[in-house]
Order: sequence, then structure tokens, then C-alpha cells
Amino acid sequence: MKMGTITILPMIDVGHLGIPSPMTSESHSGRSRVRELNDVLRRTFTTGRVMLTKAVQELPEHDRAQVLRAVQEFSTFMPANDPYGEHDFGRVAIAGEAYFWKIDYYANDLQHLSPDPADASVTSRIITIMREDEY
Repeated sequence: MKMGTITILPMIDVGHLGIPSPMTSESHSGRSRVRELNDVLRRTFTTGRVMLTKAVQELPEHDRAQVLRAVQEFSTFMPANDPYGEHDFGRVAIAGEAYFWKIDYYANDLQHLSPDPADASVTSRIITIMREDEY
């Protein structure tokens, strides 16, 4: 499986996890486009930024690769983990350890939320992968 380049960024505040999706009032086609863009990022790690928390960065290379592969292959979306149908959150378990991944939508300046997560030209996607106890 070919993986894209992974950029390890300093940890930033992802405290808005759990805030209702900016797409809640958007059309079904907008939500479908967000889901499509999120799936591409998650599966390829090439259309946005990948942020690994310190605990994930410090995993042995083989274990880290297993976590990344599990995130890329994740497909168990259901109302409990995907209430807005955007494919922006998941939980995977590797060797008895659980990890969360979350996709957030920022404006291209990375200082504000995206004005339109369905529009890739005005949105920078960041997928954060963390050990469950880091949340």
C-alpha cells in the first residue's frame, strides 16, 4: 500500500472536537462533497496535512505504520461516530491500544475554520491521529 508523505506538525489546539459540523445546514450534495474530500485525505494522506500526536510519533516504526494503515482502511462509519455523514472521525485499535483520528476543516490561513468545507480551494484539511488517552 502506497502512503503519501506525512507531515508531523507541532500539536495545535483541536479542542473544537465535538462541535457540531459547519455543514449542518448545508445541502446533501455539500455533505457528500465533504465526505468525498475527507475520504481521499484519510485513505491517501495526500490532500491535506497529517498531524501525529507525540505518543503516536514515539511509537516504534512498525507499530506507527500499523496505526496509519488502520486509519487509511477504516470504513466502520455509523451514526455514533459519523452523525453528520462526513467521515471525519474514527477509532481504531492496534495491539490492544486504541487510537482516534479526526479531520478538521481550516481556512487556508490555518487560523480560522473553513468558510466552506465542501470547497477544497478555501479549505485546508488536517487529520489528527492520537492515542485515545491523549484526548
